[in-house]
Amino acid sequence: MNTPYSTDGHYIHPSILNADFMSIGSELDKISTADSVHVDVMDNHFVPNLTFGPSMVEQIVERSAIPVDAHLMIDDADTQAPAFAEAGAASVTFHLEAARAPVKLARDLRRKNAQAGVALRPATAVEPLLDIIGEFDMLLIMTVEPGFGGQSFLETMLPKIRRARSAISASNLEVSIQVDGGVSRETIERCAEAGANVFVAGSAIYRAQDAAEEISALRELARTHGSH
Repeated sequence: MNTPYSTDGHYIHPSILNADFMSIGSELDKISTADSVHVDVMDNHFVPNLTFGPSMVEQIVERSAIPVDAHLMIDDADTQAPAFAEAGAASVTFHLEAARAPVKLARDLRRKNAQAGVALRPATAVEPLLDIIGEFDMLLIMTVEPGFGGQSFLETMLPKIRRARSAISASNLEVSIQVDGGVSRETIERCAEAGANVFVAGSAIYRAQDAAEEISALRELARTHGSH
């Protein structure tokens, strides 16, 4: 299994939501030095936008030189999420708010050879999740409201990242923390200091003159300021 992240490093996952979909092949090539390609799956129900389905994810998997990290912003994750593991995504993250049986779902995803991630909207507390956090490979803490573009990074999520990292470390668990939303050279240091080690960056990378150079700069900032 291609692993797009582990707990022993700092990883950059560019979001192709910011790519030019008329040239998706070359847009994927632009980010081939990243650790994974982040694919935002939206269903126009859980969030007010509509993007990819499993067949499109499968095509991205086939074309991409790096693993696919699928972030499912969809309702009925229990039923829908396994299809994205079957499509070849190396990591599948579903929202806690959209899952009835998150532990069962995480185990289903792992059985299908995908890493299992669980995501929280900004208003969702991390504490109720901590008793079962060891069932997941990754916790995604949204640093903007999911489904809306062009939002500013929510500084108020930094204490949430710290609490999650502290709890994970105290339990000696190997769980990565991903942040998604407004990640740039200006914000990645604070996220890394708080305990995040996987970083989704969209416009910061795709609007840069040199995507590979931006990926390298972000990774170095995260590594330098990382707290674990």
